[in-house]
Amino acid sequence: MEDSVNSKGVQTGTTTVGLVCRDGVVLASDRRATMGYLIASKDIDKIYRVSDHIAMTIAGGVGDAQMLIRWMNAELKLYELKHEKPATVEAAATLLANILAQYKYFPFWVQLLIGGIDERPRLFSVDMLGGITEEKYTSTGSGSPIAYGVLEELYVPEKDISANLPVAAKAVSAAMKRDAASGERVDLCVVTKFGFKRMEKEDVNKLIGA
Repeated sequence: MEDSVNSKGVQTGTTTVGLVCRDGVVLASDRRATMGYLIASKDIDKIYRVSDHIAMTIAGGVGDAQMLIRWMNAELKLYELKHEKPATVEAAATLLANILAQYKYFPFWVQLLIGGIDERPRLFSVDMLGGITEEKYTSTGSGSPIAYGVLEELYVPEKDISANLPVAAKAVSAAMKRDAASGERVDLCVVTKFGFKRMEKEDVNKLIGA
């Protein structure tokens, strides 16, 4: 993840992964932020809770991404107050896409995943111009080609979160070994009917070694 503009423009770093499971959604990322060849941070959050049952991953410009997280937190709270019910995952993804589409001529340099659970688990990928696609599994960032190799080999959509947690962790771990913009450690979160949960570092390490 990068938060500076150089002569080649903003380059999208990082590796994020999203998986739809039988009982919820798994989101994973690395924790490195870069500015060109400099590692600017070794411990940055790239997975954020934006409502009780919806979370987002970020890749791209740090400032742009963090602003969108704040924006989505506020809009989803307003939605709940206005409609007296929480937004669905699809409604949240559409809102995010509409925000990005409004700024297509001065875009936010981001690539985002938004996932969660309402009537069923759902996952959407949203690009910087507001393009939106629903996915069963996906990855963003410069390490995504490596992560996809693991996902396509190991991911099983019919299985539950406990079975697919090691898949997400290993996909990001594999990307960190080959992609210079991804690194430090794997961050792993789940969204279920019980809400958002971030896995402890020790538990993630056990999953990678499993």
